[in-house]
Amino acid sequence: MNIQPAPADYRPAPDLLRGKTILVTGAGDGIGRVAALSYAAHGATVILLGRTESKLESVYDEIEAAGHPKPALVTMDLATVSDEQCLHLAQGLAEEFGHLDGLLHNASVLGERRPIESASYQGWQDVMQVNVNAQFALTRHLLPLLQAAPSASIVFTSSGVGRVGRAYWGAYAVSKFATEGFMQVLAAELENTSAIRVNCINPGGTNTAMRRAAFPAEKPTDNPSPEAIMGIYLYLMGADSEGTTGVSFDAQ
Repeated sequence: MNIQPAPADYRPAPDLLRGKTILVTGAGDGIGRVAALSYAAHGATVILLGRTESKLESVYDEIEAAGHPKPALVTMDLATVSDEQCLHLAQGLAEEFGHLDGLLHNASVLGERRPIESASYQGWQDVMQVNVNAQFALTRHLLPLLQAAPSASIVFTSSGVGRVGRAYWGAYAVSKFATEGFMQVLAAELENTSAIRVNCINPGGTNTAMRRAAFPAEKPTDNPSPEAIMGIYLYLMGADSEGTTGVSFDAQ
């Protein structure tokens, strides 16, 4: 596994993503919301994908109020999405945008945190559906749109428990091991045949709703805000990272 730290003191150009179209999953909250806002602030047309329309509309309104490129909104629940729905999404985006320059897989669910022997099969399936299966289906159907861009970036969201297993993290940890593996396989397949680069980001402990749910005894403000780790998210979507693929980056 090729693990690297985020580039130190990275300062993206204000127009880093001008003219680019980037889809962000889980864009209504947490890191996904902040990444979408950051991409828009640097010139991108952002496609906001999530399950809660009101949250997506809030991000949409914030981008428009700031005078950034007009975003698009896709309400989609990855817990129930089918392969056919992912295909229809890709067809609709192809008609409207023609191509994609970036895809940030940010949406994840934490699931049960308990010993394997007492974990439920349905709970395991629920985590794998969002964190692995939906991610696969979206990637597969969006690849032609990414291949239509002069240069494109796919970014997966990993975790420390997706590199070294930890007791009681069950399906979530295994799903992140799968994410790291998916990234490596896809990066290897595309490296010499495509202008698509494929990488992972491990955000580390960040002050988000998921982190607060996972560590309720932790003081939330002891962790950095999502805004504080956006450097690596911008770096991997912009031209500065062209030629970098198959790497799992630590945001912190």
